[in-house]
Amino acid sequence: MNMKTYKYLAVAFTALLSFSSCDSFLTTELVDSTPTDNYYKTPEQAYAALTGCYNGLNLIWADGVSFPLASEVMSDNCLGGGGTSDELGYQMLNQFDKSIAPTKYSQFNANWSAYYQAIYRCNVLLQNIEKVNWGTETALKTQYEAEARFLRAYFYFDLVRLFEKVPLVTEPTSERIPQAEPAETYAQIMSDLRFASDNLPATTYSATPNGRVTKWAAESLLARAYLFYSGYYGVAEIGGETKTTALAAVEDVITNSGHGLVGDYTTLWPAASTAQSKTYAGEDNKEVIFSIKYTLTGDYNGNICGNRWLIMTGLREQSVYPYGLGWGFCTIDPKLYNAFSATDTRKFGSAIAIDDEDLEFSKQSNTREYTGYFMKKYSPEVDEDGVSLAQKNGGAAGTNSFMVSQYQDYFVIRYADVLLMAAELGSANAQTYFDEVRGRAGLTSLAPTKENILAERRLEFSGEGLRYWDLLRYYGQSNLDGFAAALIANTSTNLLDSSHPTLSADKIKATRGFTQIPQDEITLIGNSAILTQNAGW
Repeated sequence: MNMKTYKYLAVAFTALLSFSSCDSFLTTELVDSTPTDNYYKTPEQAYAALTGCYNGLNLIWADGVSFPLASEVMSDNCLGGGGTSDELGYQMLNQFDKSIAPTKYSQFNANWSAYYQAIYRCNVLLQNIEKVNWGTETALKTQYEAEARFLRAYFYFDLVRLFEKVPLVTEPTSERIPQAEPAETYAQIMSDLRFASDNLPATTYSATPNGRVTKWAAESLLARAYLFYSGYYGVAEIGGETKTTALAAVEDVITNSGHGLVGDYTTLWPAASTAQSKTYAGEDNKEVIFSIKYTLTGDYNGNICGNRWLIMTGLREQSVYPYGLGWGFCTIDPKLYNAFSATDTRKFGSAIAIDDEDLEFSKQSNTREYTGYFMKKYSPEVDEDGVSLAQKNGGAAGTNSFMVSQYQDYFVIRYADVLLMAAELGSANAQTYFDEVRGRAGLTSLAPTKENILAERRLEFSGEGLRYWDLLRYYGQSNLDGFAAALIANTSTNLLDSSHPTLSADKIKATRGFTQIPQDEITLIGNSAILTQNAGW
């Protein structure tokens, strides 16, 4: 089944999985009148439960701050941005300084709860999967289990990078679970991803329904998780996975998946394609290994399937064809824009450059930390009359809200990432892989050193939420001085909000690179043995 369908099925399935927020995520319970003991009987019911797990991908960033945006703001790619009347929460993230927004208990309150709701859905399915009468469809059972375990690993990988020590909940429970050490959480992530890698069918990408987890997605995420953990913590093995197994995983993707690079980098992104009158490569092109699927049917009535975070990066309060208006957060640092060479096709594909594109944008005074550059990869779009495409395409009446009905997918993993991870992990084909990525961008060959790969990744994936974690793992917890120095050196501090114009190395180092655990959760639990705030916050 085409997994664009899962958003519609998930709406019905939500009636089966209701979530109580009276206490905290740890007291989440099934409250539907249909007990799970009576529900999990048929493969069709298991599939409905699986669609609920997938819908968790829509849930996690429907409110609060999306992981990709937070990652870009915390990195040296972007400033906080937003409007002059907005709270300074993004600036707090950008500068690792709680004093900038002292009444902001955390940017991630809603996200924390949503992640654990999504994990809960996976745990419920995994706990009940043996109760299903699978008959001769035992392979289907294994596939559903593998998909649910991948999704659980995905959710935990976000959480453990943001907050480091998080409650590790692997079965439905009303108990308040203490924070786990990161090694324990990463071991679970690796276990889930290894199960998914070993048990999902090795079908080529074109034969897999779009939006579904594949063997190639699991192998790719395993390598990404390994690189972060081994880099930041300086540990060579976690959960049985090593540099050798991580490399073997991405080499398998390269050799057997059928994935490849799209010829023209700019056609990966809808707004960039429209701006050049080129054909968009599409949301299911051969380069996309895993994506979060969105549709324009999102609304304010519980249908959480639109891309609700994309609007945050649009031009502040004004549309300039083909770029739609939004709230102007995550303004691109000029130092990033200038890091692209003139011949690098990724320059146009990555940033809306007001002057270089001769755009009549007149709302600079309303944009905090205006740099002249906005995010293009995930930009709302309008037609030539300035009408939001999300509204225009939202049915005959065109009544969809442009704020919650954006439908551009988020590309979680692209094939270019697999090539660069394989090169970094020491593939015998490292030079070939590195040259393939650079060649597509119109650049010449360069030695695939660790430093060159880091720099290349910044340009290849700017705006996609990878840079911060690449930089953090490159320096690791043993060299937070270097990490802080790199962030400061690549940030145009002269463009920081005038009320907080300093980026402090001491404040960056105090956090060890992690973010503020939602204070509401800590206050609610009231027991530091269960949940303790991260250092620096």
